[in-house]
Formats: sequence, structure tokens, C-alpha cells
Amino acid sequence: MDEQFSGTSGDVAERGLRYTKDQFEQVLEQTEEYVRENPVRSLAYALLAGFILNRLPIGRILGGIARLLMIAFKPAILAYGVTKLYQAAQNDEE
Repeated sequence: MDEQFSGTSGDVAERGLRYTKDQFEQVLEQTEEYVRENPVRSLAYALLAGFILNRLPIGRILGGIARLLMIAFKPAILAYGVTKLYQAAQNDEE
């Protein structure tokens, strides 16, 4: 029974990957077609997007997230260690 479920989940994952790839190719083709039809407008959109991304403090945001993860990592390691010690103590008693 477990083999039957694992086979179907593999099929679902494969179909999902294929669907995503097909959708990405369609979006890429539509974008290429739009750029070929409207090169000046596309260039203006690209410059505007670049300007906006340049002004966003992405480095600071990513740095802040990394610092938060490092702060949260220490208690997580401690809790994991305590759990493993508790499990080892329980196994020793049995």
C-alpha cells in the first residue's frame, strides 16, 4: 500500500514540475513577444524597475533577516540538545 502512495506522489511531483516548466516557458514566450512589439516601452519598464530595486534597502533587509535567524538559531540548538539528552536518559532507564 505504501508503494502505491509513493508512486502517485512521485507522479504528482513530476506532473507539477512539468506544468510549472510549461507555464514558465509560456510566460517567457509572451514576454519576448511583448518586448519585440514594444521595445521602447519595455526598455522604459526595465529602467524603472532597476531604479526602484536600486533604491530599496534590500541589503539591509537581508542582513536583518540573517541576524534574526542567527539569534533564533542558538535557542533552537539548545532545545534540540535538551530533547536529545532527555531521549537518551529515557532510553537508559529502559
